[in-house]
Amino acid sequence: MTRKNKKITIPVSIGYGLTDIMGGGAFTVIGAWLLFFYTTFVGLSPVEAASIVAIARIVDAIVSLFMGSFTDHFYKNVLGKKFGRRRFFLLIGAPLMLVYALLWLDGMGYGFYLAVYLAFEIIAAMVLIPWETLPSEMTRDFNSRTKLSTCRMFLSATGTFLATFIPGLLINHFGEHNANAYLINGIVFAALFMLCVFISWKVTWERELTPEMLSELESTATPKTFAEKIRMVGGLFKEYASTLKVRAFRKHLAIYLFSFTGKDVYNTVFVFFCVYCLNVSSAFAGSLLSMSIVGLPVTLLAGLAIIKFGPSRLYVFAYSVMLLCLLGFFVVYQFPAWNTVPTLIALAAIYQVGRCVLEFTPWNVFPFIPDIDEMITRQRREGLFAAVMTFSRKTTVAIATFVVGVLLQSGGYVKGSQVQPPEAINMIAMLLFVGTAGLLAIALWQALTFHLNKQTHKIFVDEVERLKAHGSKQDVDPQTRRIVEDLTGYRYEQLWNTPAKAEIAKETTFSKAN
Repeated sequence: MTRKNKKITIPVSIGYGLTDIMGGGAFTVIGAWLLFFYTTFVGLSPVEAASIVAIARIVDAIVSLFMGSFTDHFYKNVLGKKFGRRRFFLLIGAPLMLVYALLWLDGMGYGFYLAVYLAFEIIAAMVLIPWETLPSEMTRDFNSRTKLSTCRMFLSATGTFLATFIPGLLINHFGEHNANAYLINGIVFAALFMLCVFISWKVTWERELTPEMLSELESTATPKTFAEKIRMVGGLFKEYASTLKVRAFRKHLAIYLFSFTGKDVYNTVFVFFCVYCLNVSSAFAGSLLSMSIVGLPVTLLAGLAIIKFGPSRLYVFAYSVMLLCLLGFFVVYQFPAWNTVPTLIALAAIYQVGRCVLEFTPWNVFPFIPDIDEMITRQRREGLFAAVMTFSRKTTVAIATFVVGVLLQSGGYVKGSQVQPPEAINMIAMLLFVGTAGLLAIALWQALTFHLNKQTHKIFVDEVERLKAHGSKQDVDPQTRRIVEDLTGYRYEQLWNTPAKAEIAKETTFSKAN
């Protein structure tokens, strides 16, 4: 069986998606528990704990930028030819997942925790960036890509559930004040992540090298002088900047960043909110987070809904549900009579419905962004877009986490204390309600004008295929022209030019910006 006639079956989709048990699980545990672990057991201040995450993710974000372009061109060397330009990094990244367990050792110094977290972030980026490009490599069919993405997000939801459920069980077993619960949790998940990444490597494939790529392979010269290397790096950053000239990608990126950062603020503050504002145990806070189990069936339903209704409506649904639940938590906080176990469980479960759809939708949309870029550049740059997504995401979450740490400390939070002053409690509540809700509202505003869906994507791809078959640009119908211009942000006449003309168009005619 050749790569061209390989089928996207359910087992293949599951095997591909297993890596997001790591992507969803690892960072859910980190987001929900790491600051709490560092400030409660390790003895770090909120600023010190937050700075570990911020420094590591900013460094990792810079590495991620180069990783995308690196994998795009990895086919030019011996390892890339033998193992694939994307999948090679899954193969070597699988055993390195064991580093995750070291994050949860107790009694070490600030430098140790920073070094280990930095190492894990870089390893995760080395795996996730090439892995995220695989749906675009494996198929161009909307439904097949949706099948891959749906299985991915179902397994991500599984990872999120496990990452919130298992810590709660271990804390209940070992006790509220025993750090071993966190270490055992880290060991279990490190072994699981290693297995998942290896399976994804085993079942996936990449597209055949195109004639253009083979021609470039023969003609590309390695830069030798320092000046040539500087020019190469400068050209790389121009490539990254060029992704923002694609209108659909700009909107997609804004929706993704604001919504996910809002979710991150919620995850980071929620355990603090439960323990200090609602006066419930950290084990019960873990149980509330484990309501993410509702994401398993919701992910399957979202896979059907995105085909029928499109991403924009799913975004509106997700953000509306989450905002309503935040309002419910605010009522519980203001009126203690409502602070009951059934009320908290109901709010936590409904919130997870919205959170699941929030996480599901952007990564179902992402594989179609390079198709739009191809109309502008006549290139396939999946790795470049994945790198920009990852860089932007890690930069914003680093900033958000550090800001949360600074605000907690400035609000009077006392590290290691079971009782916090009123100022700290009010700051925790403000971060949860104002921070999360504000970011979700901005994402909702952007989602209302996002027009990429199954129907517009098919029209767009059909037009690309028509032009590839030497169809005349003069023969484009009005509806196709309107859709192409809306998604690219360019006038139709400026698209699908020769490479030289396309470059001129990119530099001089960035039109219809917003």
